[in-house]
Amino acid sequence: MQNHDIRVLNDLIETTIDSAEGYAEAARETPSPRFSVTFRERASERRLVATRLQQKVEELGGTPEDDGSVLASAHRMFTNLRKSLHDETAVIDEVERGEDHIKHKFEDALEDGDVSPPIRALIADTFRSVRSGHDQMSGLKRAAHNTH
Repeated sequence: MQNHDIRVLNDLIETTIDSAEGYAEAARETPSPRFSVTFRERASERRLVATRLQQKVEELGGTPEDDGSVLASAHRMFTNLRKSLHDETAVIDEVERGEDHIKHKFEDALEDGDVSPPIRALIADTFRSVRSGHDQMSGLKRAAHNTH
């Protein structure tokens, strides 16, 4: 069970690092200072979540992930191609899409019947931050699309 917990946590760490890097990139891409601040705050929050999960993997005797996924790297390269557009709505859409992904990863981990109760509790606790970010970005997306 401990090895399964470590695998699940490392998968979430990878996704959370991807999310933090995505927010950092969105902060650089957006022409809006207000969104830039919001994205930087979310990037910082996601780094804290990743750190909490990494510490738990170490406590369990595992080696925590410390990098994002190859898929996210490829995705960021694609996002870079669109940078020249500086379209605020496109940036928000991309961030919100990433939020859907991380939310589903955490939900899947919470539904995993093989995860031990203490690890499920940690995942549930960190998921509150993820859900808050998801809901905030969904709201920004709705607002952005209603103004265009």
